[in-house]
Amino acid sequence: MTRIALDVHAHLLPVLPERLAGFAEVSWDAAAKTLSIDGHAVGIARLFQPAALARWMADQDVAHAWISAPPPAYRMHLRGVGALEWSRYLNEGLDRAAADHEGAMTPLYHLPTQDPESACRIVDERGGKGHRLFAMPSGTGDARTLADAEFDGLWSRLDALGALVFVHPGECADGRLSAHYLTNLLGNPHETSVAISHLVLGGVLERHPQLELCFAHGGGTYPMIAARIQRGYDTARPGVDTAAARPSDLVRRLHVDCICHSQEALCLSEAVFGEDRLVFGSDWPFPMGLVEPDEQLAKLNPDRRERITQINPTRLLASRQKGSAS
Repeated sequence: MTRIALDVHAHLLPVLPERLAGFAEVSWDAAAKTLSIDGHAVGIARLFQPAALARWMADQDVAHAWISAPPPAYRMHLRGVGALEWSRYLNEGLDRAAADHEGAMTPLYHLPTQDPESACRIVDERGGKGHRLFAMPSGTGDARTLADAEFDGLWSRLDALGALVFVHPGECADGRLSAHYLTNLLGNPHETSVAISHLVLGGVLERHPQLELCFAHGGGTYPMIAARIQRGYDTARPGVDTAAARPSDLVRRLHVDCICHSQEALCLSEAVFGEDRLVFGSDWPFPMGLVEPDEQLAKLNPDRRERITQINPTRLLASRQKGSAS
């Protein structure tokens, strides 16, 4: 069995019944082990069970996991106090899960992307205590982009901390994808690609050199269109700032997880982001992830598998542990 030093992409959805009573449109059915959020029933029982994640980690020889809230908990319609308090609830729950499994799990504190002001509050609160690990949705739930001016304060705060942010897609709003589970199968990697494109072409990465970002699912569809983005830069397409850094250079600063579902796609991600930038992610407990990593990564050549499961994650862990309380 392959030893995995770090899983950057494991989900837990905290259930703190005494706290949930204060949130409208959220309810916990203890008998059915189902959490209802805004009319959507979340029924994957393991999501609510940190002990189940710990057992899976032991079974799969995963030494450590960064835990983050899953998309069903994002609640992108919330603003102001609602967004802030719900995010605080999620983060409190992640703290409790990590405390119960000390040394095995570390929270990635949730930032409500749809409300940058609330996200800034959370960075200030957690950063003031020495924490530098966060997670956020890749979009806002509307037409705003992560390169818009209202996000400048958030990126500046995260950059000043030298933070690492795990970026995960929420549900794609394109109605054409409602059939065949395409909101997930196609929408998720598309949302990731849109986010990376705006952060690169909008100058966010160039202006914030201490900011580290890790994207889910191998960087989504971006590896396939990376050369096209670079071609747009090289030929000075409208709206592309050719005085800025080259896109192909900037993306080498990003980390991505290895959830690509084929060796060919994974190799393309390595070619675009760099061999040292791919790290293991499981997307536990969702079936679209690598929940059986030894079997699902069996076709990788030994050197690539060692880079993804041990060398790169160990290096990332070491860089995060320097001077951090996380």
